[in-house]
Order: sequence, then C-alpha cells, then structure tokens
Amino acid sequence: MNRNVITITPDKSLLHAKELMRLKRISGIPVVVDNGKLVGIVSIEDIIKALENGYIKDKIEKRMTKDPVVLKLGETLEKIVDKFEKYGFGRFPVVDEDFNLVGIVTKHDILRALLEKLATIHLHDMRKKEILESEVLPDIADRSLLTGEHLNKTKADFIFKIDYNDITLIGVGAAKLKKFLLDRGIPQDIVRRISIATYEAEANVVLHSESDGYIYCFLKDGSIVVRVEDFGKGIENIEIAMKEGYSTAPDEIRDLGFGAGMGLPNMKRFSDKMMIISEKGKGTIVEMNFFLKEESGK
Repeated sequence: MNRNVITITPDKSLLHAKELMRLKRISGIPVVVDNGKLVGIVSIEDIIKALENGYIKDKIEKRMTKDPVVLKLGETLEKIVDKFEKYGFGRFPVVDEDFNLVGIVTKHDILRALLEKLATIHLHDMRKKEILESEVLPDIADRSLLTGEHLNKTKADFIFKIDYNDITLIGVGAAKLKKFLLDRGIPQDIVRRISIATYEAEANVVLHSESDGYIYCFLKDGSIVVRVEDFGKGIENIEIAMKEGYSTAPDEIRDLGFGAGMGLPNMKRFSDKMMIISEKGKGTIVEMNFFLKEESGK
C-alpha cells in the first residue's frame, strides 16, 4: 500500500484536477475534506466527460464519483483480489473505520505477476514471437495481431478516421465509439474501459504519429476488438514506452494537459488483451480485446 497519496478537495475545479493528474502522472485522485475523510474520487474518465461536455471548470464536488468503492484496513488479500476483478478499477483507496484515507492499493501492487501471466499485455507472448520470427512475415495490416485471423477492416462495425492536425479533436472518436456501443446495449462498465483505452490510443495518434489514423471496432461473440492504426513515426522502443510516466511530448503539449506518459499503460490497464506492433517511420498498430462480462469476470 502506498501511504503517500495525492489528494484534492471538493471545492477545487475539474480543470485543477486535470492539471494535477498531468503533473503527478496519475489517472485518479481521491477527494478528501480537511480532516482527511474520503468523500469521493475524480478519475480520468470524469475529466474526459468534462472535456466532451464543456464543464471542465465545474467544482469537483458537483461531478466526482461519490460513495466510492474502497478497501478497508485488515481486508484479506482474497477479498481485495475479488474487488479488483469485480469492478475492473486500477486502484482502490484504503480507509480506516472512520473512513479516513490512509493509502492507495493499485492493481500493480497486488496483481502484477498475475496480470502478466494472463496476458493483459504480454509483449513477448507466443503470438508476437510467431509474427516477428516467422520467415515470411504475415500481412499484419490485414490480420489480427492477437489471433492471426484475417480482418476485413472495410466491414468493421465501427470506423472513425483520426485527424492529427487538430489537437482539440482528441477524444471525438472515443466519444463516438462510446455512444455506438451504448446504443447497442453493451454494458456500461465494459464501454467505460473501452472508451478510456480508445481515448488514449487516439491521443497518441494525434500527439505523436504525425499522420492520420483510424479506429476500427469489431463486435464478436463474447468480446469486442478495438484496433487503432496510424502510418506515422512509429515507436522506437515499445518496452520503454510502456513504462508509466515515460513521454516524448514537448512542453507545449504538456501545457495543454496531455503527454503525461500514461497512454500505453492505461491501454494496458483497461483492456483484457493487447498487442502493439510498430516500426520506425512506418506507423503503429494497437489491437485491444475486451471480453464481455461472462468471460472477463470484471
């Protein structure tokens, strides 16, 4: 458990919270009153909604998640793991019997080895090895990175072209995909994870690729596949880029609240399976799989 927790008070604005997340490179902040009592949570999802709907200057108390799910001192490891699996959150605040905040426990703290084993993202899994070591590389532009199956992208259930020329359009594709999925009855908790991961992938295309890109979504039996492609600069070192806080964004981008180095880690955190293939000067393909509740258990 991390006892050195970044917090914010409910009288501050969502804009203030966004800047604090950027500076501290975090994706959620507990909201406390002066005596340290936990009263809510503000997350990157709340910030995305605020930017989408134009209320980023609202007070946190108006938009925060109230009555958050918490861990209590003394809870068993089994119960903690159950909560991570049930809610799909990346972290939980820890409170004492008076609901005073005493720390934060992250999925990374508890499930690091398990998540890697289950290939939430496994950049060295057998599928990647097959792709990279085969004598004749498959045409990955038209095949699933995760399964190797042929993908007819023209028949994707959802297609959105990403315009990299306008930074203010970041999130439009993720918002449209969110509405598309909700309109088709996909459960809100799964749509939430998909929209956050897609937002991060879309932002990376606009901020880093120097090329247009595409968001494709395929509705499959038992899962939803989201694939985001660009044709730009590529990622020189995926292993380094996966580290939380690593960013190549210039200061002017950071000043706008982007480039905190949480994009790829958040894609990893919110998807059930993920693979990235990138080549310098040729572009990047990110493919994410989100299991429906019956399979994921989330």
